Amino acid sequence: MSSVKKGSQMDSANKKGGIIMTIVNLTPHELNLMPKGPDGPVVTIPRSGIVARCTVDRVQVDTVTVDGITVPVNQTQFGEVFDLPDPQPDTIFVVSALVAQAVPERQDVFIVDDAVRDEQGRIIGARALAHV
Repeated sequence: MSSVKKGSQMDSANKKGGIIMTIVNLTPHELNLMPKGPDGPVVTIPRSGIVARCTVDRVQVDTVTVDGITVPVNQTQFGEVFDLPDPQPDTIFVVSALVAQAVPERQDVFIVDDAVRDEQGRIIGARALAHV
């Protein structure tokens, strides 16, 4: 059973291995967890109001021409993560895949996994959480 409780951030209490876990959503979107797909139960994890992000450095390394228009080709490097709280007891943080890739040592950082789509192919939720 899931419940939404209010603290300094909106979060949702769930069990992980029998332990009550607080899930903090550090993405700009509500998360719909749908472990049995679109016809099963849904638990919605609201946005916390904080979005974890990575710095981005871009260097133009080339160009390509498409239909007479020159388009830059960049080398992109993702750097420092910001707005990711320090680990907290019995708490997991859901972030973007880029942020998760930048902190592979963090066992409390998750991404959504196994997208659930509607009839038009739009993502409406995820069946699972995952580590990167």
